[in-house]
Order: sequence, then C-alpha cells, then structure tokens
Amino acid sequence: MTTAAKRPTVNVYALDGKATSNTVSLPDVFTAPIRTDVVVSVHALISLNGRQPYAVSRKAGHQTSAESWGTGRAVARIPRVRGGGTHRSGQAAYGNMCRGGRMFAPTHTWRKWHHKVPIKQRRYALASAIAATAIPALVEARGHVIGSMSEIPMVLSNEIEGITKTKEAVALLKKVHVYEDVEKAVASKRTRGTKGKMRNRRWRMKRGPLVIYKNDNGITRAFRNIPSVSLMSTDHLNLLKLAPGGHVGRLVIWSQDAFEDMNKFFGDYASGDTKLPVSKMQTSDIRAIIKNITMKGGIRKPKFGFKTHTIKKNPLKHKKVMLKLNPAFQKLTHKREAKKVNAKSRVKPGTPVAYALEALKKKKQAVKAK
Repeated sequence: MTTAAKRPTVNVYALDGKATSNTVSLPDVFTAPIRTDVVVSVHALISLNGRQPYAVSRKAGHQTSAESWGTGRAVARIPRVRGGGTHRSGQAAYGNMCRGGRMFAPTHTWRKWHHKVPIKQRRYALASAIAATAIPALVEARGHVIGSMSEIPMVLSNEIEGITKTKEAVALLKKVHVYEDVEKAVASKRTRGTKGKMRNRRWRMKRGPLVIYKNDNGITRAFRNIPSVSLMSTDHLNLLKLAPGGHVGRLVIWSQDAFEDMNKFFGDYASGDTKLPVSKMQTSDIRAIIKNITMKGGIRKPKFGFKTHTIKKNPLKHKKVMLKLNPAFQKLTHKREAKKVNAKSRVKPGTPVAYALEALKKKKQAVKAK
C-alpha cells in the first residue's frame, strides 16, 4: 500500500474569490490510498440502511372462498371460486399463477433490511473518498466543471459559515468559479424513466458541489435552496455524499475550520495515533529485507540440490512393500504342492498286507533281472 504525494500547504481564499495570505497544511487523510473497491462495497451496504420496510398484505390473494374440485373432472386441482352465475365462479384462486391470487413468497416487514459495516472499513472508505476530492483528474473524471477554479481542494475562510442569504451564497459560488458546475447539474434535470415518477421521485438531477463546514452560523440556510448543492458537517461525515453512487472524486468546498478538523478526526501518520489505513509492510523491497535479516543471523543459509521423495505404495497391492513390513508374508502366501496319495501309502508296516506287497515287489524285481 502506497500513499499519495503530499504538497505541504493549501491556500485559503476569501469570499471575494482571491487568495489570502493564510495557508493551511494539508491533512494526512488526503494522502490515504484510494481504494475504489472498498468505497463501492461500503457504499452499497450503507445505502441499504436507509430503506423503509415494505410488505404485501397478509390477506392479499386469499380474500375469497375457494376449494379444489378434486380429481375426476378433467381440470387442475387448484382451488376454485365457489358459486355460479358469474365469470368469477369456477376460476382458480390462491395460487401465484392465478389471476387475483397471492404472489410467490409474500414479502414481510421482518426481513433483514439493515447491514452492519465494520467500522474500520467505513473509515477506510471515508478516507479514500476524501483523498479523491483533492485530485483534479478524479474530480473532472466524475463530470464536474473545474476548468476555471484556482485550486483543488478549495478552502475558503471561516466567513463562509456566517453567510445567511442564498443570493450571497450564489455570488460566492460564482466568484470561486464553482457555479459553472451548478449550472451543468441544473441543465441535467430530467424525468425519471421508471415507475419512480409515480412515487414522489419524478425528477433526476446530477450532483453538484459539496460544502463541508464545522460550525453552522447560517450556512445551511444559505446553501440549502441551491439546486444540486449538498451540505455536510464535519461531525457527520457521510460517504453517501462524498462518493454518490460509489464514485469517488466529488467537488468539495471546505471551510478553513472544517479542513483543519480532518487531522483531529483521522489523526496523522507522524504521531502514530491515527485512524488512517496503515500498511503492515513498511518496506516493499524484499531483497533488502532478506539481506538485513541474513546479516543479523536470523535466517538459515540456502540449501542447494534436491531431495528425492519415495512414493508411498499400498502394501496390499505391492508384494515387495509387504515383504519389507512382514517377512513371513512369503510363507503365508506360498502355494503348497499337494501330496500324492495312493493305496500303498496308506498301508501300515508290519501287517500281513504289507508283507504281501513286499513279496510282490521282490518278485517283480527278480523277473526284471532275468
């Protein structure tokens, strides 16, 4: 994770649009890494938390007397409206496929509407959105008109917080060349393309500049009636206003106190007491890290060559492996030859039959000798 380059100071402009002699140091939050993926995911979850629960009526689709005709009448077994003398009688009811029936899986008000977002992720997304407001390329890429502006971020003196009239606010925006962006947003007003026209949100308009203040001494009354302009206090930093739609780079006008208050809210890297995202690896040069550890003796020397690994074989399938484990396996599995069994071998010696066989054997030998 790398941080952006930081310029030391930012000019403070008066209400007449001219730079004063005062300057403020750029808070460290403007050097935070810009993670658009974190901003998009956090924005999607936070935007869900403003929904109002809705549901269909519990009785919808079931406010009729209907009963199935059963089998044997060559029609589906869906419940049908009772009675006669009207088109409605005999029509299927209750099912989600029926005219006048209930919807599939009727909605309920006890659905999970709100989603908890980890506080570290919310801070990370907020820091990324604020850091993107100081990069002219991202502000212009979002569609804002900043060609005539003197500087970004635009910091105005604390007198802006005491403005109470809308005409004074409009005159101020014109002097700092921000009103061109307001005119562009007003020109984009158009009717909504969907059914939201019938639900109190007929018109759509692009977002204009965002004014961030610390103390409300009339500033909200002055700016609230200007189309496309949003207001936000440093006590209630809102990602939905800093990155509308999850797109970073909104055009922001700061009061001096609000700008300096960012260090109090997020802290700075120098002190170490910060809420900003900090990289766990301070040095990304792996070679230098290994060299440093090696010099301190905290790492073993590299081993060259390779070590052979034998494949483990199943002894039940490989005879040689089984013989190593069980030397008696050869005897246990050796096939024994069957003994030749005949009548002579079953004769017991010393019996008359044995003597007769012995005499017969001698007689045969004598015949062969002749």
